[in-house]
Parts: sequence; structure tokens; C-alpha cells
Amino acid sequence: MRIIVHVDMDAFYAAIEERSNPTLRGLPLVVGADPKEGRGRGVVMTANYQARKFGIRSALPISRAWRLAQAARRRGEPQTIFVRSNFQLYETVSSRIMQIFARFSDAHEEASIDEAYLDISSLKTFEDAQVKMATLKNDIHEQEGLGCSIGIAPNKLIAKIASSRVKPNGLTVIKQHEIEEFLDPLPIRVIPGIGPKSEAFLHQQNVRLVRE
Repeated sequence: MRIIVHVDMDAFYAAIEERSNPTLRGLPLVVGADPKEGRGRGVVMTANYQARKFGIRSALPISRAWRLAQAARRRGEPQTIFVRSNFQLYETVSSRIMQIFARFSDAHEEASIDEAYLDISSLKTFEDAQVKMATLKNDIHEQEGLGCSIGIAPNKLIAKIASSRVKPNGLTVIKQHEIEEFLDPLPIRVIPGIGPKSEAFLHQQNVRLVRE
């Protein structure tokens, strides 16, 4: 039986910036290009969860993010802080986290700077896997002061979808017999590879849920 884990660091770049500068904690934070008061070029690298409430997401044009932040401010929300990205720092932290993943797995595959797949099939049960991954989360938090969300499943696809179901700081376990029940009610957009255009096309075919 295979037991595969997908670990996704929560708002990775923003969380590192908050760790480096504690005065940013609790405030809406956007990491990316200089917004230049709405005239900047470039995109959002990431936003913390407070900023995401305003509709600010990764890959959003930074000028659009600035306008959304200003609109939120006019509604009485806290002012959003924009900081430039520091990839050297993020890569250093990522390297240390990947080393933690290696210690906790039979094998691991780095999917990006802030996510990885772990094979922990040698544990043999999902119950033991859940306990070990809870320990992994604690170790990352103690050593790096960062949070992550984890999906545990029989394969990479389900593990990745599961990791996104509870964020931040989630731990979701989907066993083999639970896969259909888990996937059926979800919107088709949760399937990796289905973007806005594919979603729009499928909606035209009256396909909106994974079950369909």
C-alpha cells in the first residue's frame, strides 16, 4: 500500500517576511513587485491570509493588488503592507525544510520552493502516517517558525488536492475507500491542470463538479 504526502508551506514568502520582521504579523501583507501606488509592473508572488480576504492572490498584477488593498482600506480594513521579494532568503529556508522532509520520508520529491511530495509507505498504516506528519509539522514550526498544510493519500494527485482542503495549518487524510466520497462534491477547478479556460469550457458542457 502506498502512502503519499503532499506538504504545502502556508503563504511561504509572506510567512518568512513576518518571521524576519515581527511588526508585520497580523497585518495584510503582499510580497512581490513594487506597486508604485498602483503604477507598478510585475505580479504578486504571494499574499498572507489577511490580504487574501481582499481578493489578492499569487500571480495577480501588482497594480490590481494595490487597488484592491486601497479599496479595503476605504472600507476600514488595515493598511496592506507591500514588500519586495528576497529569493535568496526564501531558497535558504526552503533548503533547510527539504532536509527535514528527507528525514521524515522514505523518499521525497521537491515540487517547488515551498512544496514537496513524500513517500512514507513504509509506515504501512494511515494512522501511523498521520501521527508522523503531525510531528513533521511541529518540527518545521519549532525549527523554522513556519506553518504548513498536509494531505495524506494513496497517490500524489489526491494528496495534493487534500492538502488544499484545510488551510492554513491543515492535516487531511484520505484513505483509498474515501477517495470517491472526497472528490465527488468538489468543483472541477481543484483538479491540477484545470485552469480558468478549461473550467469555463467544462461549465459550458454542464460539468461543474468532479462527480460530473
